[in-house]
Amino acid sequence: MSDHERPAVDLQLDRAHSSRIYDYFLGGKTNFLADRMAAGSVLGVFPAALVAARINREFMHRATRFLAESGIRQFLDIGTGIPTAPNLHDVAQSVAPDARVIYTDNDPIVLAHAAALLLSAPEGRTAYVQADVTDPTGIMTAPQIQETLDLEQPVALSLNALMHFVTDDGRGRAHAIVQYLKDALPSGSVLAMSHATTDFAPEAMGKIIKIYREAGTELQFRGRAEFARFFDGWEILEPGIALSHQWRPDRPEDATHVTDAEAACYAAVARKP
Repeated sequence: MSDHERPAVDLQLDRAHSSRIYDYFLGGKTNFLADRMAAGSVLGVFPAALVAARINREFMHRATRFLAESGIRQFLDIGTGIPTAPNLHDVAQSVAPDARVIYTDNDPIVLAHAAALLLSAPEGRTAYVQADVTDPTGIMTAPQIQETLDLEQPVALSLNALMHFVTDDGRGRAHAIVQYLKDALPSGSVLAMSHATTDFAPEAMGKIIKIYREAGTELQFRGRAEFARFFDGWEILEPGIALSHQWRPDRPEDATHVTDAEAACYAAVARKP
């Protein structure tokens, strides 16, 4: 995507956006005053937000590496966020240079930085789709999907810290969206997912919901049973549903240096039969 091909983008810098707040928590530079103000409010009620963001990102790295080592060669990452190296394709292609990766996000600033997501290994390929997870049909019918992925072969669907930004409104919308995406993928595909929860720090997480709402973003943190429902019909792989830092840690001690309340995020990987 050359500069002259990239469309003009309204970066909406006057309002906080979840991906830029997350970028701030990860120590990134692509965030602005509104994002930093919202992030500061979150840190005021939940100082562990920096830790939670880091270990959630590390879960994505470990899950991607595990899946690439298990033979998966196609990845669909929805809710990509601001490019932060190593990105998903960096991890996947470090194991399998021929891996193909589709990134999607709805933040206009991610589109502005999409070139950083397209630096594929020569053997592989990456592409970017500007889309919202609340329109799963639009994602799965995007030309980039059809041109990059073979939907008759297994695909790893990554929903990393995303679905708590989709509220149910009493209609089970979030689970229906994930089910649609699961149904669109062939046998052998996998779902790697993390999701914030109120199970361990309900008071602080309740205050975070209010902060994001005041910034214009709705949140719905879910308990373990609600998180487990996202994987209905698929085989959850070992170690099952875990806190983000406890899912296949690189070192045993990595699973013990963070409390459950600091992590405040479930993670799991499941395979389609």
